[in-house]
Order: sequence, then structure tokens, then C-alpha cells
Amino acid sequence: MRIALTNDDGIQAPGLRAIYKALIEAGHTVDVVAPVTEQSAVGHAVTIAMPLRVKVFHENGFRGHGVYGTPTDCMKLGLSSLLEHKPELVVSGINAGANVGPDILYSGTVSAATEAAHMGYRAVALSYDSFRPEDISAHARHAAALLPHIEWAGLPERCVVNINYPAVPVESIKGVRVCPQTRAVWHDWYEHRTDPRGGSYWWLNGVIPPESVAPGTDRALLTEGYITVTPLRFDFTDSETLTRLASLEE
Repeated sequence: MRIALTNDDGIQAPGLRAIYKALIEAGHTVDVVAPVTEQSAVGHAVTIAMPLRVKVFHENGFRGHGVYGTPTDCMKLGLSSLLEHKPELVVSGINAGANVGPDILYSGTVSAATEAAHMGYRAVALSYDSFRPEDISAHARHAAALLPHIEWAGLPERCVVNINYPAVPVESIKGVRVCPQTRAVWHDWYEHRTDPRGGSYWWLNGVIPPESVAPGTDRALLTEGYITVTPLRFDFTDSETLTRLASLEE
């Protein structure tokens, strides 16, 4: 299968390199278009005020296009202009840090997959539940083996398959669960600090309170040690409220 690979942690990130190697070893052809720099939590941002530049990386058996832009830029530019062949599947990841519940609104990883889906490609986002993963080569091989089991042809248009791996050894994973997102939200705060020159700055921190996470949702099952699989469709219409607002029509 021909696969286009991207991420938001950057083209040199261990997660991308691990899944690249695993997909190649599984017999796939992999074309990489990924950000040159760290782009975590940029969401679905698109560069419109400056040109995009591309750097080719070719090292130690790895080859890919590095874009000085966002993950969404990578998909727009890569799928329309850089890649000579259309992929059969777009893979985004493996991200350092889970993308569950409200995370998908901020995630460059999920946004890249979403952009690909909106352009008519089958797309999957892969994430690992640790911001500082060690060796995840075994998880990458597991993911490469899991992807062919998804019935891609039967999925609706513009569907993104969001897969998260727990931060445990592969042999300790309890299984795979297809589940909904958690509706729990982040409780954020900013730490006010002072730099060596006396200037003020703020550092974002936050937590999803465990007691607010419903059982059977992605965050809960991931914490329990399961791989979570959640199909995403990006229609933000609140259908239940449409009828309540109908009185505004004239």
C-alpha cells in the first residue's frame, strides 16, 4: 500500500521515524511530508501570510519532504503538489502525547489527518499516551500490523480514524476498544514566572480531572491500558439545538 506520512512533532521526531520504519518493514511504500519544526497544538492552522519552503531529508535509509509550515500545510502542499503518486492512506503520527476528548481540537496530528480526509483520502491519526516516549518501535510495529485490519472501504467519506496507544509495553496492552470521545474538558491555569532579566512570562498547565471522565470513553480506556479507536467526523452542527433556534427564522 502507498502511504503518505506526516505528524506535528516534526520530521525528525522519534514517533514519525518509528512508524516510518515499521511501515517500510511491513512492505508499504511510504512518502513523508512533515513539518521541519515542532508544531504541536497548532490545530488546523494554515500559512497564508508567507510562502512555504521545503527541505528534503535523506539520511540513514529515511527520505522525506520537510515543510517549513504547519501539519495542515504539509497535507495541502504535499497531496496537491509535492508527491508524485496519490496515497491509498494517510497516516499522521505517532504523536508524543494522547489525542483524546477535547485534545483533537488543538492537535496538529489529528488536524493533518482531518485535512487529508477532507481532500478525499483515507486517514488515520496515531498517538502515544506520553509526552516523553522512550523506544516505541514495538508500538509502531503493532500499529503497522493493525492498520490493514481496518475496513477502509466501508468507512464514510471524510472519516478520520483516531487511534491512541497506552504508555505501557506492547505485551501489557489489554486489547483494542472502539469507543466514543470523553466529553470531559481540560482545567487550565497559567504559572506566572520571572525570567533572569526580570521580565514576566506565563506557562500553560492543565489537567483533565479523572472524576469527570466517563467510563467507556477514550480517555478512561486508554488509562486502563487499552488501545482506543475512535472514528471522527468533523461536523460541528448541534443538531439538537437547530429546532430550538428555528424561531429566529423569518
